[in-house]
Amino acid sequence: QSYCHRLQHDMYFLTSTSRLNEQAVDKIVLQLNRVYPQILTNEEAEKFRNPKASLHTRLSDLLKHLQKKGDRHCQEFYRALQINAEQLFNDLPSRKILKTSDPTEIDTDKEQYMLNDRGPVFFLACFSVAAGLALFWYCCNSETQVLGRARRILGFSPVIIGRHVRNICMLYLEDMSRN
Repeated sequence: QSYCHRLQHDMYFLTSTSRLNEQAVDKIVLQLNRVYPQILTNEEAEKFRNPKASLHTRLSDLLKHLQKKGDRHCQEFYRALQINAEQLFNDLPSRKILKTSDPTEIDTDKEQYMLNDRGPVFFLACFSVAAGLALFWYCCNSETQVLGRARRILGFSPVIIGRHVRNICMLYLEDMSRN
């Protein structure tokens, strides 16, 4: 995709409100004026830096002017945008298309969301269930003689386990010791 087509695609994004401020536009125009080969002449640079015109108008005129000049001029604009407004450069719609143009490539942002959509409470709930099942299986195993130790642990844990759950577990352990 040529830089002119990319610039045409990004034009609305760049000219929308509060994307680029006065200072960033002035820096970009100055860089395009001073870079070798000179992209903007001194007269053109003054026209696009004129504070009497609105920022939206100046930026729109600059982008249209660069598209008329050709692909090299548009490429230099993208280079100036990357230097002077890197965050905005990274958020450009054409950059996002270029990043995800490979169908075999994994979109890491989407994958990260898919892996982390449940949060820490879900993890703690699953861990608690797994730990409870492990303790239950360990206590129910007939080969182990840990009923006395398990009763002591459960007896001293009213803070960790609720009183009702603790009482049910104690009754279960008493029944197990009778059998």
